[in-house]
Amino acid sequence: MMVQSVITQKRGDRCVSGIDALDSILNGGVPRGNAVLITGSCGTGKTTLSMEFLIHGALMGENGVFFSVTENSEKLLSNMMPYDFFDESLFTTEKLTIVDMQDIYKKLDLEKIEFSFEDIDKLIKALSEIVRKKNAKRMVIDSITSICFHLKTEEKIRTFILKLGASLRDTKCTSLLVSEILPSDARYSTYGVEEAIADGIILMGNLERRGDLLRTLQVVKMRGTSHSRAKYVLDITPLGILMVPLLKGGGG
Repeated sequence: MMVQSVITQKRGDRCVSGIDALDSILNGGVPRGNAVLITGSCGTGKTTLSMEFLIHGALMGENGVFFSVTENSEKLLSNMMPYDFFDESLFTTEKLTIVDMQDIYKKLDLEKIEFSFEDIDKLIKALSEIVRKKNAKRMVIDSITSICFHLKTEEKIRTFILKLGASLRDTKCTSLLVSEILPSDARYSTYGVEEAIADGIILMGNLERRGDLLRTLQVVKMRGTSHSRAKYVLDITPLGILMVPLLKGGGG
């Protein structure tokens, strides 16, 4: 009975994305505490999905932090305002926080081309302290690729991702790590290390079908849950992200 209770509890311990079709694919949501790679080329909806994940979480009472490497907070907020699910009060009440990574780099004296292992430890400590201070249960880094550019080697990339995951594990913070790849890439991350370490991979792409360019989403892997590996058509609407199976959305 005790073993069954533990199994049931683990199955139910999900971080609900708020994107109904995605939660259905994952049998209830992302297993809590997972670090998930959101990967794809330009214009596939990675940032929108990540921000919607945080906003829905905040509306359900889970604080979130968005670490932005490539865009400042004003631009991110401006891009989110047209969506019906956007609620500016979540930011003014600090249920959601956007942190510009350039400010962290400046504070830690990390305005350099390549980070050392000591720099990695400083950066992980700074990110983890912000997550804990905000009591965040959801975190997004957009993009992990930009941080990896400063790490250079596979060993440093592996060290950064593993140590960051370990630092956040006790808080049960679920993380989305945005990965930027080219449409022609055969792998799911720029350096090939991120995809091997991540607990999950959600692949977002563009598909030309009958003269239209469709956005697609496919869950490649997700530790801790069974899931569909089918490809879905993704539509970004004022209501947020909507998804349908590719055959229906693509007209066969």
